[in-house]
Amino acid sequence: MPVSGSQTPQVYDYRRSYDWNYANAPSDPWHGEVPAVPGTWDFCGLKVNSPLGVPAGPLLNSSWILHYARLGFDVLTYKTVRSNDRRCYELPNLLPVSAGQLTGKNDSVTAADSAERTRSWAISFGMPSKEPSVWRADVERARKGLSDGQVLAVSVVASPEPDATLEWITQDFARCAYWAKEAGAQVVEANLSCPNVCTSEGQLYTSPEASSLVSQAVREAVGQLPLALKIGLFRNPVEADAFIAAVSPYVDALSTTNSISAAVTDGDTKLFDGLTRGIGGMCIRDRCLEEVKILAAIIRRRRLPIHLIGVGGIFTAADVRSRLDAGAHHVQLATAAMLDPTVGVRIRKELLIDGTVKTSEHAKNLQPASS
Repeated sequence: MPVSGSQTPQVYDYRRSYDWNYANAPSDPWHGEVPAVPGTWDFCGLKVNSPLGVPAGPLLNSSWILHYARLGFDVLTYKTVRSNDRRCYELPNLLPVSAGQLTGKNDSVTAADSAERTRSWAISFGMPSKEPSVWRADVERARKGLSDGQVLAVSVVASPEPDATLEWITQDFARCAYWAKEAGAQVVEANLSCPNVCTSEGQLYTSPEASSLVSQAVREAVGQLPLALKIGLFRNPVEADAFIAAVSPYVDALSTTNSISAAVTDGDTKLFDGLTRGIGGMCIRDRCLEEVKILAAIIRRRRLPIHLIGVGGIFTAADVRSRLDAGAHHVQLATAAMLDPTVGVRIRKELLIDGTVKTSEHAKNLQPASS
């Protein structure tokens, strides 16, 4: 249940369009109590007030960023931006679905009546973006509005034409990353995985060579600014190991899977023209936790200074603890935060009451070197 405050915080209206939600972003700040989280926390070396954040997706602009910044989230990720204007797919962009725990192997889900009940949905935005002059000015507004102990990450992606070369894609990533840095991003996230686009930028993480080239170009563009990569599921640990080896010289963090591709049906009818869509929410929790464990084992074995961001199916304090104990350095909530924007406040209260996050071996290792 939502936590009581001075007002009910606004949520994304998934029955309306992306443009409507962009234009009707929250304007009145929420003034409820946000309790402190036990322990000392950082995000890619930047001190933060908690291990809680929001990944690329729900935070369409600075107003949405600052709304969730007051609701107990301390790493706020600006929804993926491009070097040109890109329209959103037609409705539905978020379709409630029902499913058991997905595996990442030929999964199928069924359309449902209520996301509040199933806590899962099919995601179909297509990585829309406002033109650079708009989002660059808006990123600056978002950064200026954050408080101490909060961090603004900006997710960027290339926008290739059908005949674009890898060199062009790489330079477009770098161009967007540089603009994000200049606008005030404290962390840049290169989005190498989006299951809802059919063009080459959506599955770059599956190629270690391409991922390495993009990571190197973005690193050169942002200098010493922390760099994260958003990735999808790997078919096996060997592929994950090859990817990590290829990008490790350039990156500070990996943002793990926040959706799993699946076919979407309504009875006997295949939706979205028969194309798969990324599925987010409760039904991907177990597979996303498993992915964190796989990646953490590789990073430990290689003794790399790469942090993991745990994403996907996180709804409770127990989910937060399980990701941290599995090897995540930080956790991010999307579906849970969109269904109940006060979920971050509730999780903070649960962590404060039981205090177990203070004593986990992972939390002990989160002390910043310069604290």
